[in-house]
Amino acid sequence: MPRLRPHPEVPHRAGGIEVIVLDKKRIAELRTRAQKLQPTLHVGKEGVTGEVAEELGKQLKKNKLVKVRLLQSMEIDRRDAGEQLAKAASAVLVEVRGRTAVLAID
Repeated sequence: MPRLRPHPEVPHRAGGIEVIVLDKKRIAELRTRAQKLQPTLHVGKEGVTGEVAEELGKQLKKNKLVKVRLLQSMEIDRRDAGEQLAKAASAVLVEVRGRTAVLAID
């Protein structure tokens, strides 16, 4: 019996948080576009603050795809920081690679 996957355009709930699921083809396309980008937002030791979330929202509205640099002084886990950023900006976390997170909106 084939495994059932959520529809790529339909949000679903995971642990009480609404998560937007993208199909693999769309994720690959966004990763390709993100390779050419330079990080335009830096998250420091204070982590995800209201100002950071606000600026991320502005950049996402303008560019649809944003690369964020997570500085080494940050105390929380990189993946958790990426998820917090995505939740704060109502965006999709495309990937976290090293200390860089890529977020997108559709």
